[in-house]
Amino acid sequence: MTDLSRRAVIKATGAVGASILPVGLASNEATAQEPHRLPAATDVSGAQPTTYLFFNPEEAAFIEAAVARLIPADDKWPGAIEAGIPNYIDKQLNGAWGAGERLYRSGPWQAGTPSQGYQLPFTPAELYRTALGAINSELKTKTPFSKMPAAEQDAYLHGLESGGKTLGGVPSNVFFATLWECTVEGFFSDPVYGGNRDMVAWRMIGFPGAYASYYDLVDQHGIKFDQPPTSLAEDVHGHVHADADIPARLP
Repeated sequence: MTDLSRRAVIKATGAVGASILPVGLASNEATAQEPHRLPAATDVSGAQPTTYLFFNPEEAAFIEAAVARLIPADDKWPGAIEAGIPNYIDKQLNGAWGAGERLYRSGPWQAGTPSQGYQLPFTPAELYRTALGAINSELKTKTPFSKMPAAEQDAYLHGLESGGKTLGGVPSNVFFATLWECTVEGFFSDPVYGGNRDMVAWRMIGFPGAYASYYDLVDQHGIKFDQPPTSLAEDVHGHVHADADIPARLP
């Protein structure tokens, strides 16, 4: 399976991961800084249970266990669970993206080449529900994924990534790739979307986030930008206000 180390995650996403951030921010040389260190994963503030809008309990148990293996916590930084990645994926699937609002869905549904992109009839929500249903059905008479030892979980995820099996019509490698992309997106995106809790990923890589202006710095070059990261939805008191009413259909 793909190297799951934190170093590999950062390298794979181009350090800042600006190309996948929903806010579409680009990096700037003036923002280079030493990362702010956070307490260990167990000390991260706001690590509260997720209220799921899309996932049922069986689906949520798989997602939580899987993303915890994809981006595990270490002795310096929290991982996917502490950063709220299950919450991010759940809210995206329950909104317009999950409903396939801007996804072409008129067929024909035929196998294509990799360069042709996504060729399945499923919306993202349908893809997750179908694949997770097949996985949980397969493991119903065995050990649930969330109860497996870490080594067995890694082996199972490796099997999904390798492909060659179908999950109710969803190729396992397509499901794994989608899960991996959503996990990385949630880890590095603005907290307004439900992940990157406490802006842990931005602190880890030294990314400043969504400052509205750098006017006071435009004539200064090569300096250290040592301000803490800020979110699109952060108020003057430092609280992030996510929109809980993201519609399943765009206006």
